[in-house]
Amino acid sequence: MKAHVMLFIFYLLSMYGFSQTYITNATIVDVEKKKLIENQTVVITDDEISNIQSNKKVKIPENATVIDATGKFIVPGLVDAHVHFFQNGGLYARPDVIDLRGDQPHKDEIELSKNNMDIHSKLYVRNGITTVIDVGATYNLLNKRRDYKNNPLAPNIYMTGPLLTTYEPAVYNNLDKDEPFSLVKTVEDGIKMVQNQLQYKPDFIKIWYIVGADGLDTETSARKNLPIIKAIIEESHKNNLKVAVHATQRITAQLAVENGADFLVHSVDDELITTDFANLLKKNNTILCPTLIVHDRYNKTFAQDFDYNNHELTTSNPYQLGTLMDLAHLENKQLTDGYKNAMKSQQNISRAEQLNATMMTNLKTLVDAGVTIATGTDAGNIGTLHASSYLAELQAMQTSGMTNWQILEASTINGAKILGKESEYGTVSIGKKANLIILDSNPITDINNLTTIHQVINKGKVLELNDIIKDTPEALAQRQLNAYNARNIEAFLEPYADDVEVYTFPNQLMFKGKDLMRVSYAQMFKNTPNLHCELENRIIQGNVVIDEERVQFGERIIEATAIYHIEKGKIQKVYFIN
Repeated sequence: MKAHVMLFIFYLLSMYGFSQTYITNATIVDVEKKKLIENQTVVITDDEISNIQSNKKVKIPENATVIDATGKFIVPGLVDAHVHFFQNGGLYARPDVIDLRGDQPHKDEIELSKNNMDIHSKLYVRNGITTVIDVGATYNLLNKRRDYKNNPLAPNIYMTGPLLTTYEPAVYNNLDKDEPFSLVKTVEDGIKMVQNQLQYKPDFIKIWYIVGADGLDTETSARKNLPIIKAIIEESHKNNLKVAVHATQRITAQLAVENGADFLVHSVDDELITTDFANLLKKNNTILCPTLIVHDRYNKTFAQDFDYNNHELTTSNPYQLGTLMDLAHLENKQLTDGYKNAMKSQQNISRAEQLNATMMTNLKTLVDAGVTIATGTDAGNIGTLHASSYLAELQAMQTSGMTNWQILEASTINGAKILGKESEYGTVSIGKKANLIILDSNPITDINNLTTIHQVINKGKVLELNDIIKDTPEALAQRQLNAYNARNIEAFLEPYADDVEVYTFPNQLMFKGKDLMRVSYAQMFKNTPNLHCELENRIIQGNVVIDEERVQFGERIIEATAIYHIEKGKIQKVYFIN
């Protein structure tokens, strides 16, 4: 009877023009049962998974789209449970942390963040991240979120409005609908500000539970502000909205959970937690997002001590990554050197090591106790780039002692649980949305294999990686410049054609081919630790990019012009004018 009903449904679907895709010969990664299921066919009808069966049991209609996934692995689309679209991830993202408004006016950075929402959305999908949770946005971004609802080149975006906070940095005052914070001074303020957000239809409410700014010690300050926190949570729950809380101290986290917080968006980093604390989270079904890398990314940026790998150098927003290296040439040396020296001080290094050790130990305690952990990066903060930083967060989770299965669970179904969406996505299951990644390699044997993406299926649409976001000539030029400044030879060579030709202007051929280029530049990167290229001006004419550069090379400063000719998506020719 069941078989006849299924056949009838498939017949009706085909009659009325529904699109179907069959992914055959696949190995499904079951993140809940923690097992690999081989030789499966996944059927997608419009934007849902309509059937999963053994290859032998499926008959494929003649007009269906077929993807042969032999030797490949199907994983649920990933979830980044902690992002901020109001921040770009570059050097100018947080004027309250380092004030560079003289170099980049904050109003320009705000407009850039709104414009960058499009490219960052595509980068998320390109990296297999089909759902993001923005845990602190603005009213303007809440409105803009609607533009991406049915766009397969954007992830599913869940978003809160401005952070309801007990402390607001002065640089964010008076920004109207671009303001990411709402200062709450009283219980009545808290209730009113939740109500103010309702007209914008946020997916949840976020509290920035900051203590100590009032001059009190941590616990006294936390308890003083607790009635406000409690009122916000209660008002949110009355309106069927879950509440996320920024609480990095044990006492603030504990008080937030005891009073109904649904989601803690950071690790406790001020002390080692106990099993009693872990059991409290488990009892209350509170989900925690550890955000392990964001603090180190600030430190490394300010210290100018980069260790970006090939993945980040080649898949990030190249312009925002490029800004992170601006500290090497900004004119205010007193400011930039002050930050650099502070980050490199033994006191700061010891503090960072202690903080990291505490977060890692606490995460292992939570995992062992069975607390639900969700992966999130805090992308948008300085040095934590949208989409490309996700892998580094997974690697940090692995370092803490989490298994690859636990990491995958945290990165898929657990992210869906935050807002009660686990019936919609998060596993490869019949009836769920077709947000999937097809991988070339097994992520269980190596978590880095999550980057071996063959295709992404988002909102039911099968996407080829090169169709999600296309490399412009300017982006290629910027990527190789970033890798040059990072002295990463493989990432530097990636934008170039295998048979690239390098000339001294106008026509003297210096060498041809990547192999010779590798020999020349690898030696220079190795022997020149202070190598830095400052882009002074850029002209783009069709497939030609002309960069005016100022290069620190050992003790010398060289003024140069580089002319890049792009063909078929790679840099084919380079002309240097010294």
